[in-house]
Amino acid sequence: MKDQQGSQRISSGVIAAVSAAVVAVGGGVAWFASNQSPTPTKPSPTITQPNQSSTTQPVQEQTPNVYWLKPRGQGVDLVPQPVKIAATQPNQVLEKAFQALLAGPTEGTDSTTIPPGTKLLGVKTENDEVHVNLSEDFTTGGGTTSMMARIGQVVYTATTINPKAKVYIEVQGEQLDVLGGEGVELQQPLTRESFEQKYPL
Repeated sequence: MKDQQGSQRISSGVIAAVSAAVVAVGGGVAWFASNQSPTPTKPSPTITQPNQSSTTQPVQEQTPNVYWLKPRGQGVDLVPQPVKIAATQPNQVLEKAFQALLAGPTEGTDSTTIPPGTKLLGVKTENDEVHVNLSEDFTTGGGTTSMMARIGQVVYTATTINPKAKVYIEVQGEQLDVLGGEGVELQQPLTRESFEQKYPL
């Protein structure tokens, strides 16, 4: 009986000691965990996606005019043709309008004096200014009337969004001061009003 009671006491004591050790270790782990600085978590990609998508500009459809030439007695008239353009940036509207202009008229009796092969190297709008950069082909061929007419086509197309804008025409990145062999002088910037006064068609 004594042996059994003793063994019971020993086993009870062992159990109590083991339990106390488990509690102590568990408490220590809990204390260690609670005193650690929290590890920063990286934001989930799904959190940053709305911020990225918010920078995407909505597609807007606009209808600028490109300008062709229509014979009128001894002269010509600048006549507008609306072109539907879907764009996400302001410059894209003018870029696509000029691409349509340089491609030439597709219908009717309207014409152009812009030489074939002329390419748009860039168009930039700043405040009330429009800078149009064309390839060197723009300066080739035609007499005085032809050259003044092509200047008018560029000026009026460039100001289709803002008719009061000032237009700077550049060729290969350099401001164009004299056009063609007959020497049509350009006093830049050009506006619709100054064009009508200085370069009557």
